[in-house]
Amino acid sequence: MTEQKRKAEKLSGVKGMNDILPQDAHLWEFFESTVKSMLRSYGYQNIRTPIVEHTQLFTRGIGEVTDIVEKEMYSFTDALNGENLTLRPENTAAVVRASIEHNLLYDGPKRLWYVGPMFRHERPQRGRYRQFHQVGVEALGFAGPDADAEIILMCQRLWDDLGLTGIKLEINSLGLAEERAAHRVELIAYLEKHVDALDEDAKRRLYTNPLRVLDTKNPALQEIAANAPKLIDFLRDESRAHFDGLQRILKANNIPFTINPRLVRGLDYYNLTVFEWITDKLGAQGTVAAGGRYDPLIEQLGGKPTAACGWAMGVERILELLKDENLVPEADGCDVYVVHQGDAARDHAFIVAERLRDTGLDVILHCSADGQSASFKSQMKRADASGAAFAVILGDDEVAQGVAGVKPLRGVAADARNEQQAVALGDLTEYLINAMVASAEDGDD
Repeated sequence: MTEQKRKAEKLSGVKGMNDILPQDAHLWEFFESTVKSMLRSYGYQNIRTPIVEHTQLFTRGIGEVTDIVEKEMYSFTDALNGENLTLRPENTAAVVRASIEHNLLYDGPKRLWYVGPMFRHERPQRGRYRQFHQVGVEALGFAGPDADAEIILMCQRLWDDLGLTGIKLEINSLGLAEERAAHRVELIAYLEKHVDALDEDAKRRLYTNPLRVLDTKNPALQEIAANAPKLIDFLRDESRAHFDGLQRILKANNIPFTINPRLVRGLDYYNLTVFEWITDKLGAQGTVAAGGRYDPLIEQLGGKPTAACGWAMGVERILELLKDENLVPEADGCDVYVVHQGDAARDHAFIVAERLRDTGLDVILHCSADGQSASFKSQMKRADASGAAFAVILGDDEVAQGVAGVKPLRGVAADARNEQQAVALGDLTEYLINAMVASAEDGDD
């Protein structure tokens, strides 16, 4: 391939790592704004961790025999210093690492939240990508079922705030380590009796992570999984009391739920409460949010023994639901589009636009696409397409007279679209603000 051809070759994005284009960005912004408002109402603070961490963080925190570590992580060796690094496949381990490293729990429990991209090498499909985005919360230092209940209630409030319906809650308890160990012995013995019927994935997990066999999506294994020993039957008094306490709070707050004894987590650090919010509107990728309690993790990563729980939700999946239910808000247009023609008008248009922005208005100033001055007609088409509520029109004559033309473009004011008003430049800001307030009030009526 010649150098000229190489330069001309069209480049495309990495499969499963998608661009978020301007026409879609307003939906992301709407979701993020709604989430942030909900999280503030519960007293959660934002934490931001790097997208690259030491690989050891995830092999220790997630578990070496999980699908994520075995098959899905983007790991590499740093060419400069030989460090083994990984693009984060999830963020709980990273938040715990940061909390330990910076002594965040020194002065008591913390309620933290994050948002950002995660990376897993899996087959791209609807709602599942190689670079995907998650919002998550981590409640560190809270041991009781009340913390578990609170983070579940947060999810329900978010569905309500977004207007989403049909998302159902499933809960289970994984108990404590000794209870899981007793269950594991009986589960392996049971699965060994059916080994000839297990698929390759189940056989691989049989002795390394047998709980995950219960979560199989293979229709041929559903009966085997359904009849397997249930971990919930191995719970002792302490674990049962925790699980019962969670259920009481959920019932008191009218949160419907189903106990799913086959609900497990794919990560090694979970104990006691686990839960998922699921929907039947996304095909096979029906889990919208998932989480639970992970008391062992902080000590496992080098901190002092500390209780913790949290959840993560896939942003792309929730946006798919918003689209399916026609809950996508209209993109906001700007307030004012400034059109101009003539050298004096162009220079003064910058001054006018900056003065309007000083008052908090959103302003687009027309700039030429080809270096040539566009006609007023062409500029007005762009003004209308921008979604602006008003066009401010400046020509050299208007500047000489100390006025600007103001023309309503949409909304209630659109009834008077052809009624362009001449407004003194000194009064322009006040005129526009009053007109926008009046238009908004008429719209409310």
